[in-house]
Amino acid sequence: MAQFINTKESIVTEAIDGLVAASGGKLARLDGYPHIRVVVRNDWDKSKVALISGGGSGHEPAHAGFVGEGMLTAAVCGDIFASPTVDAVLAGILAVTGSSGCLLIVKNYTGDRLNFGLAAERARQFGLNVEIVIVDDDVALPDSPQARGVAGTLFVHKIASALAENGADLAHVATAARKVVSKTKSIGMSLNTCTIPGSPKEDRIPPGMAELGLGIHGEVGVEQVKFKDASEAVAAMVERLSAAMEEKPHVVMVNNLGGTSVIEMSIILNEIRRSAIGERITHVIGPAAMMTSLDMHGFSISAYPADDAEIALLKQHTPLAAWPRVSRLGQVAIQALPDGLTAVVPMPSMHKPTREFLISCCEVLIAAENDLNALDAKSGDGDTGSTLAGVARALISAVDRLPLADHTQLYRAIGLELSQTMGGSCGVLLAIFFAAAGDAASSGLPMREALQAGLQRMQEIGGARPGDRTMVDALAPALDALEESLPEAAKAARAGADRTAHMSKANAGRASYVNAKHLVGHADPGAEAVARLFEHLA
Repeated sequence: MAQFINTKESIVTEAIDGLVAASGGKLARLDGYPHIRVVVRNDWDKSKVALISGGGSGHEPAHAGFVGEGMLTAAVCGDIFASPTVDAVLAGILAVTGSSGCLLIVKNYTGDRLNFGLAAERARQFGLNVEIVIVDDDVALPDSPQARGVAGTLFVHKIASALAENGADLAHVATAARKVVSKTKSIGMSLNTCTIPGSPKEDRIPPGMAELGLGIHGEVGVEQVKFKDASEAVAAMVERLSAAMEEKPHVVMVNNLGGTSVIEMSIILNEIRRSAIGERITHVIGPAAMMTSLDMHGFSISAYPADDAEIALLKQHTPLAAWPRVSRLGQVAIQALPDGLTAVVPMPSMHKPTREFLISCCEVLIAAENDLNALDAKSGDGDTGSTLAGVARALISAVDRLPLADHTQLYRAIGLELSQTMGGSCGVLLAIFFAAAGDAASSGLPMREALQAGLQRMQEIGGARPGDRTMVDALAPALDALEESLPEAAKAARAGADRTAHMSKANAGRASYVNAKHLVGHADPGAEAVARLFEHLA
């Protein structure tokens, strides 16, 4: 898999230099590349307790992204997923520790424990007061003698760092950190493993499955489960997390493991809110990428039963962009629609042939969903089929609320339904089409002429003409041929749709933004949908 890197050997040093250079002078790095890679606060005066964390790289923004006012004093960075050396950790300790001492916050991995632990011993030989806390928040493997340290480490970072910033002594900071460690619980899930630079991607998780409880280095989790949707994924995680949580109010951290989209993370947060632990959650941190695993398509949930004083520490100001704000989690607030936008509900009426006709047309669009998406992927974003199928399902759900016995009002009602349920340019154009057809029918025009009036209005607003490679290329000739017969209209629609596959340039719609060479040989999905509808009706 291609990645935006230069060499795998220079990944960490170049990433650190990019971070430091963009810090506005607030950060520095210690000399000693490539063996010593330590990011430090450039404004640090050693008057307070220093907070140092670190470990393998690949978890960005952790750990270096959390160095700054109100957070860590220094971060020691190892190679990708590899602990830094003893000398590197010791260099960090010596660089930032004054008479107030320092606290090392270490995730529970053998390499980190050994290297940070030995560095702490050597620092004490220099006369420095050094404490160490080991974070073991992962609940995925309850029978493991050594629980892993994962994203819950950030609770420890923030609370301990805020206390130190406020002037607390080392004993107080260390005690508070150990309390947070003892009560923080985390679990993760992913749809795939991460891509380690310079190594082939491990295809351990097959399609249709998700791995529950895998580690932040891609370590095997507790089990692979069938993946259906976000709701069931969150439920499986919450089942294990809930068993380890206290019956108290909690702050929950929703962490992106690196490759999950922003919209997915918002859905995940909503599912957590509605889950079995939802009533125990008072505040949320994120969703955001905080403790990642390179490009892993997954997320983790960390929960901590913070009291009011600890919530204040979590909320205490830090200018670091990597730290998300702490927000109170509440119900979804809903405001009434402004005047004029409340839907006008038509008087429903029953007409069995019209009902069957409308449902039949909708079923054609639903059946064509995948084919139309595939066509749209050649010229757009691959969603035309889903968009049309979605509105078809909405119309089927609304069919018994429609004025089926009054076709003039039916056109308008369909236009209103499309404007409410169908997004994108296709939705608004079809809403215009049916609304204008309804207006034309109400003035006494027969069906074909009313539909042509709708098409004319749609063209006036949308700007598309025959030959522009849009649905108009199938719809316009079909309506013209409808005067002769429905089979002739179907033939005309099919011919129009097929012609779009040989048009070298699109002059309207999303395809007009695409290089012409990608369009040849592929029919316009909107025109194809029109052709399939007329062929079905014929």
